[in-house]
Amino acid sequence: MQYNLTLFKQADLHQLTAFLNHAWEFDSITADLLNEKLYGDPNWQPELALVMHDENQIIGFMQGVVRDIRGIRYGYIKLMGVAQKYRRKGIASTLYNKLESAFKDLAVEVIRIYDAPLNYWMPGIDPKYTPALCWALRKGFKRFEDTANLKVDLYNQNWDTSLQEKKLASEGIEVRRAKADDKQAVLDFIQDEWALWGNEVKMTFKDTPPSIHIALVNGQVKAFSAHNGNNKGTGWFGPMGTHPDLRGKGMGAILLKRCLNDMKDMGLKHSVIPWVGPIDFYGWHANAIVERIFWRFEKTLK
Repeated sequence: MQYNLTLFKQADLHQLTAFLNHAWEFDSITADLLNEKLYGDPNWQPELALVMHDENQIIGFMQGVVRDIRGIRYGYIKLMGVAQKYRRKGIASTLYNKLESAFKDLAVEVIRIYDAPLNYWMPGIDPKYTPALCWALRKGFKRFEDTANLKVDLYNQNWDTSLQEKKLASEGIEVRRAKADDKQAVLDFIQDEWALWGNEVKMTFKDTPPSIHIALVNGQVKAFSAHNGNNKGTGWFGPMGTHPDLRGKGMGAILLKRCLNDMKDMGLKHSVIPWVGPIDFYGWHANAIVERIFWRFEKTLK
């Protein structure tokens, strides 16, 4: 049977949202979030958003994006899905082959699946989506690392940090929510070590008030912690970072708890701490638990 491959257009948004919610067994997405993943991506490339139709029905989707990171040009499969009754008919492979060809034309060196810094949906393939990871292996991808999303119960814990902040104030360290006019100072602070977090930081300053907290010494930003910078409205925490000058003072825990309290005040029951490295830090300070595991895959193009 012949299916029709087209590029995504704005008129597809709501049908595509419904399609993905039906195709994904373990996730759901709203039209607003999908719009963020598409048009809200700082490297949005409409020619890399591919839709497969059976007549007027969407049966497959694959979005690509290209980023230059630390001297390597990466192509990311950012979102993908195939309708369950249309699987094993070559639809995902047709979409991927088209995308890989476009990546080669754009001089992409390495392709990864999902874990696209700056703006992403998930940090890898959840192995519960076993057909997806089997497909990735068949297409030549290699599993190179695992990561996890943690979950925090926001309601049954005390996030007050006033005593710790009072002690820091006596040492000349100011802790507060960032103001709109702090934006450039925060961006300057992260530029050297955490430049990849710039887009998420910018997104937090779109909130009123900004969903980011900072620590300052002599008026200079020395630490920050943010939330709602990616997958807005869903309780995603991060990013956060502390200058070596303030490490060992409990700064990370204070800024973390300020963000978690924000999300509690928003009416959220849980927070997601995604793409985690130091699980023990979040387990100790927020009683975070591992909620999901993700396998990361990449493929080197010759």
